[in-house]
Amino acid sequence: MSAIVYLLCAGTAFACFVLLLRGHRRTGVPLLWWSALCFGGFALDNLLLFVDRIVFPAVDMAVYRRPVALVSVALLLYGMIWKTK
Repeated sequence: MSAIVYLLCAGTAFACFVLLLRGHRRTGVPLLWWSALCFGGFALDNLLLFVDRIVFPAVDMAVYRRPVALVSVALLLYGMIWKTK
């Protein structure tokens, strides 16, 4: 059951990434770009969580997952603080 939840979370984050990217291409609003990058990172993080917990449960991949989430949030903060008008 948890595998389904991990994959649904990754799929939802990827869908948000695609929709935000399409919105940025249509309007050119910079915050949409930074939000899309953030959600792309969240999708990758959730995919790594699935691999960590389901595919290779004996290997702890938290060392690889946490920097991805940190960079994702940092990109959004950077876009919100320094790149908005």
